[in-house]
Amino acid sequence: MAATPSAQYRLTIRVKLADAEGLLGEVTNAITEAGGVISAVDLVEGGQEGTLRDIVVDGSDEHHWRDLTSAIAALDGAEVIDTIDRTFQMHVGGKIAQHNKHPLKSRDDLSMVYTPGVARVCLAIADAPERAFQYTIKRNTVAVVSDGSAVLGLGDIGPAAAMPVMEGKCCLFKEFADVDAFPICLTTNDPEEIVSTVERISPAFGGINLEDISAPRCFEIEDSLKARLDIPVFHDDQHGTAVVTMAALLNAAKLTGRSLQSLRVLIIGVGAAGIAVAKILRAAGVSDLIGVDSKGALHVKRQDYLDGTMHVSKRWFAEVSNEQCLSGHPAEVIDGADLVIGLSGARVLPAESLARMKPDGVLFAMANPTPEVDPEAAARYVRIVATGRSDYPNQINNVLCFPGVFRGALDVRASAITEEMKMAAAQAIADIVDESELSEEYIIPSVFNRDVAPAVAAAVAEQARISHLARAGSEVGFAKGETSLSSPPVVHHAEQASGG
Repeated sequence: MAATPSAQYRLTIRVKLADAEGLLGEVTNAITEAGGVISAVDLVEGGQEGTLRDIVVDGSDEHHWRDLTSAIAALDGAEVIDTIDRTFQMHVGGKIAQHNKHPLKSRDDLSMVYTPGVARVCLAIADAPERAFQYTIKRNTVAVVSDGSAVLGLGDIGPAAAMPVMEGKCCLFKEFADVDAFPICLTTNDPEEIVSTVERISPAFGGINLEDISAPRCFEIEDSLKARLDIPVFHDDQHGTAVVTMAALLNAAKLTGRSLQSLRVLIIGVGAAGIAVAKILRAAGVSDLIGVDSKGALHVKRQDYLDGTMHVSKRWFAEVSNEQCLSGHPAEVIDGADLVIGLSGARVLPAESLARMKPDGVLFAMANPTPEVDPEAAARYVRIVATGRSDYPNQINNVLCFPGVFRGALDVRASAITEEMKMAAAQAIADIVDESELSEEYIIPSVFNRDVAPAVAAAVAEQARISHLARAGSEVGFAKGETSLSSPPVVHHAEQASGG
């Protein structure tokens, strides 16, 4: 698949041009012929000897940038002065910042925000700890926690290198659901150390979003935190992927006239996301599953299952799937599949093998940036293609899920995020696509559709109430938007307490 110019490789090229008629046109033509896509040309300064211009160009990768600048430099009268990587420029100093909600312009302001007035608020919370949800950032703040062990497709790059991704996640929380999120990258890969650290910092947060922690440790870490904390814990790599996949499937099944119970599904990749997708599929009634990892199809007669070396999560998958004990790699077990879900790596499945699926087949090839199957090639064999990429129709992206899920959970002060809440979120995402709009190229809403997060939040909040996990409106603290306690705080004569 030929590389496509993309905003992630956007470059500002500062060019000095001699005072020659038509030279700017020659420069733009040279950039276009070299495969660049120009988005802006700005005049920096001009004079009798020539002009200085900034040309913003999208390339396909860093090697392509050299081709673009060389094409400019080859022209008489054109000189490349400097280049700026726009993606790196966006990350300078980080992408998030703290700001105060109230002005501090007088002694009166200071006396309420900090000492001495703050002491009364502290003591009110000490009397009733649930009041922290009303009088601190806890009511609207999520910790985005990672150890940097499984970052995007980059692998174990460590906590410092993981920070740009975690900051980006926080940007998405704020932009799409007005949730304040903060990146927490830990210098340990030990599950118990991660669990104990998150447990110790949890008083400041209303929810925990686990991110980019490698399998199988991620299962243990999430389960332990769920058992120890009374706030939602959500591993987005697992459950965000599962929810959005289910949303896409609900509409794909509707479009192709299938029932979920009748589906035969092949899942390529049995890591954190693969396991979570299998669980939500089974909860929805899909029973005919085959999972394939790097060793081939999972089943209870495979040697690592028999000798006990298969991880417990994969053992579960083997026990609930592939009753025929089919063996082999994806192309060898694809026969008769209605749906193929790719959660593994680039080009692991030949496009021609899709011909052995049932008619009107569905492919979710979600490896990023290069899908398991070339989408153009796949379109010749299946009816619906979805990917994880933004430059193809039907992008299956977790941002459709996690902002709304946490918004809904925080709004009702839910103690956990359950399987029922995840399914409600999936249905809410699917329902954004009206039946009149549903088509092969539109089975899931755009990540920029601003109706998604509120719909997901409402569905999650309602399911939390149904499940008796919603705690908003209890006898201490109070629901979002209220301005007084249900029962007044005890008055303490401690205003003289000094600030730290």
